[in-house]
Amino acid sequence: MTNTEQDRWSRVKGRLRTSVGEDVYTSWFARMDLESVHNESVHLSVPTRFLKSWIQAHYAERVLSCWQAEMPEVHRIDLTVRSAIRATAPVKEAAAPAEVRRVERHDGRPAPELRSFATAPVSASHDALGGSPLDPRLTFASFVVGRSNTLAHAAARQVAEGRRGDPVMFNPLYIHAGVGLGKTHLLQAVTWAGNSGGERKVLYLTAEKFMYGFVAALKTQTALAFKEALRGIDVLVIDDLQFLQGKSTQAEFCHTLNALIDAGRQVVIAADRPPSDLESLDDRVRSRLAGGLVVEMGSLGEELRLGILKSRVAAARAHHASFDVPEEVLDYLARTITHNGRDLEGAINRLLAHSKLNNQPVTLEMAEREVRDLIRPQEPKRIKIEDIQRVVARQYNVSRSDLLSSRRTANVVRPRQVAMYLAKTLTLRSLPEIGRRFGGGRDHTTVLHAVRKIEALVAKDTTLSEEVESLKRQLQE
Repeated sequence: MTNTEQDRWSRVKGRLRTSVGEDVYTSWFARMDLESVHNESVHLSVPTRFLKSWIQAHYAERVLSCWQAEMPEVHRIDLTVRSAIRATAPVKEAAAPAEVRRVERHDGRPAPELRSFATAPVSASHDALGGSPLDPRLTFASFVVGRSNTLAHAAARQVAEGRRGDPVMFNPLYIHAGVGLGKTHLLQAVTWAGNSGGERKVLYLTAEKFMYGFVAALKTQTALAFKEALRGIDVLVIDDLQFLQGKSTQAEFCHTLNALIDAGRQVVIAADRPPSDLESLDDRVRSRLAGGLVVEMGSLGEELRLGILKSRVAAARAHHASFDVPEEVLDYLARTITHNGRDLEGAINRLLAHSKLNNQPVTLEMAEREVRDLIRPQEPKRIKIEDIQRVVARQYNVSRSDLLSSRRTANVVRPRQVAMYLAKTLTLRSLPEIGRRFGGGRDHTTVLHAVRKIEALVAKDTTLSEEVESLKRQLQE
């Protein structure tokens, strides 16, 4: 690059800064470099595909006009991603489809051409906003509806079939369920269906991908761009929210959630527990999540498990026409594999593999042998701290608000200690989390004292021991 070109580039950047303002310039143009000027073309580069896409979509004509103020003969701006230029030999992008737009000149001369290479939409062009991978099998067509998931399925279909500009019926839609019960299937089905119409931008992200995108944007100094792109999505779908960590990431998620909901954009979220149980999230986020439609997908009943098995067998037959599973085998699998849908799919895959590799028909004896390890004991009921507080309060004839208060009278202290003890022994919550759930600024030392106190009393007080065992039975039934 010659000194003359460098001087011109400095003046162009000055014009851009004046035109768009310091904040916008810093976010979008501070890392744009001039690569070359050739005849009527200026070749610029940026460090990420996201910046390239955003500048082309929103500022291409602005960049061209600033160049034309310095060099009227410039008719075209070519924008590429810098890493691809400097890491490899130059590759002409002209082979890619190009979008040609006309730009009016101020001097009345023939309008020049601004050539910007066609790119995917913003939501698909940045590593962080390209969305998490989608499984083509996880559509509404392959989702088996049963008593435990009817409401979640209906709500998801309502979201997927909405159109841009339609009033949002419930926002956010929050689906929670245990592992393998179909929440990810529903979220991906919403994404596939929503994007198939081409009218709305639907983005599916796992919480991990959201965190990665935000952190990457901070490192590359494109956080503002990341935020603006996210908030331009019509339907944002977030999976596995329970894994969202970090104060700054959670704060950004909260701001994004509020911005989308306030703008009438749809948000769909899935997690393995209801909003009230996401202790790691800020109270304001949990409150906003609970303000939408919260739907639980329950465990799979035997009838639904049988339907899932038949669906998976039919899908396998599409590629292996001779594969057949007798009705008695399907009944056996539906009756004995009760844990989750993934185990059911794993069972069908095992039978298919055994049948094809050994060239043997599927029999009940073979099925019993092949799926032994998938037959697990019934998963114990997931107990919530709120349930413990409610049952203990009823047992000792106090109110739940008494347990959460700062009262230190004997008729409240003992039930509160019992409730803390049960929370520690019947849930996976940490001591600090339990302390927070009992209010009054209680910390882990208070909970630890209560647990040790009740453990000592139970060992020597038969009446208290029986009361605690009775409470455990009530909670586990």
